Amino acid sequence: MNRRILLLGAACAASLAACAPVTQRPGLGQLGYRGPRLDDDGLFSFDGQKLGMTKWLPPEGTPVTQVIVGLHGMNDYSNAFHLAAPFWAQQGIATYALDIRGFGRSPDRGVWAPPDLVIEDVRTTVALVREVHPEAKIALAGVSMGGALAIAAMASDRPPAADRLLLFAPAVWGWSNQPLPYKTSLWITAHTTRSWVVKPPEWLVKNVQPTDNIDELRRMGRDPLMIWGARSDTLYGLVGLMEKAWASLGKVQVPVAYFYGANDHIIPKEPTMEAVRRLKPDDRSAYYAHGWHLLLVDKQAPVVWTDAAAFLKDPLADLPSGAPPIPGAPTAPNVVKTQVSKP
Repeated sequence: MNRRILLLGAACAASLAACAPVTQRPGLGQLGYRGPRLDDDGLFSFDGQKLGMTKWLPPEGTPVTQVIVGLHGMNDYSNAFHLAAPFWAQQGIATYALDIRGFGRSPDRGVWAPPDLVIEDVRTTVALVREVHPEAKIALAGVSMGGALAIAAMASDRPPAADRLLLFAPAVWGWSNQPLPYKTSLWITAHTTRSWVVKPPEWLVKNVQPTDNIDELRRMGRDPLMIWGARSDTLYGLVGLMEKAWASLGKVQVPVAYFYGANDHIIPKEPTMEAVRRLKPDDRSAYYAHGWHLLLVDKQAPVVWTDAAAFLKDPLADLPSGAPPIPGAPTAPNVVKTQVSKP
């Protein structure tokens, strides 16, 4: 009887595994495709697929000294940078924010694209932006899910040609830190129902707040390019990406700035503190007492924008906010130095 139960269990597991989660595949190119290139409202990637993109450039005549290639969070799109990017533009920092495959104006909205596929998009984007701004330093910047993707890209065997890495509450809550019931139910639904859209329960929506900027939350709720809810197989892919980011931050070679809010209800503190232990001694981190998950739109967001701009200009300098490092990070406190006048 025990042997029959084991055989039956193995058969069930095999049948579930055969129903693999649905993911995107590279495009086959388009007729007349001329290779990767930037467009007015997007870019044509390595496989001919057109991806959405939004650009914020410094005023005409202002030298572009720094460029940010931005990656948004889960169910968001390039507009995640719509408040920070104009601020940066006034300081000579250009922002090119991508609509990641499956989000915004990019193909197959709602369907997960494997990290390797999206990382190739990121490599392509950074290369195209570098052609436009050959004299500027380029930073890859990621918000939440985009932060996990940015880590995975910069820790890969062929990292994008970026000079800096900016992480805004990166999603590092992977399989190693997920509760067992959640891991189990997600694996089953991702391999069976797959396209079933998971919508957060009402109690969760009321108690888990991503930002203290209520006006911005209302704007997002009216934005038709936002996605509300997610397929079970998309969530499965997201947790896998978060695991990759959590485990591989220590492989990133370029200077890193890691920003996190004390009021983050989305990415728990425990995996965040475990991840930052892998930072290099010269990397920077900031733990904002009034920060939430969506650091770029919080009420205190200008503090974060200013710290990010300062890091781009000098990765070794203290951050203007004077915010302490994230607990567990190996970096020295980010305290503003004051000059004492001599008698």
